[in-house]
Amino acid sequence: QVQLVESGGGLVQAGGSLRLSCAASGSLFSIFDMGWYRQAPEKQRELVATITSGGNTNYADSVKGRFTISRDNAKKTVYLQMNNLKPEDTAVYYCNKVPGVTRYWGQGTQVTVSS
Repeated sequence: QVQLVESGGGLVQAGGSLRLSCAASGSLFSIFDMGWYRQAPEKQRELVATITSGGNTNYADSVKGRFTISRDNAKKTVYLQMNNLKPEDTAVYYCNKVPGVTRYWGQGTQVTVSS
């Protein structure tokens, strides 16, 4: 059984930064490829960053150069450092395995970027 709890969202001005955290339960976290997803109002959920069990990362073009995904397997936590935020980054952010597992979706954390 895996539970994922996201935190760290908030309201920030354009150009600002936030660091999201995703705390996982379960003993197999270290072997999972993990990702950060986001869903903006009236849009489909999209995958913005991934990190493999070995630490290799990949990013959507829209966030490349601004977002950094990392993980701490000892703490069973995945992070998303978001810099130079833009209003179009406004969304609910979720973490999950890659590909996403339906029963693992959590409540997410709201990120709102004002212009």
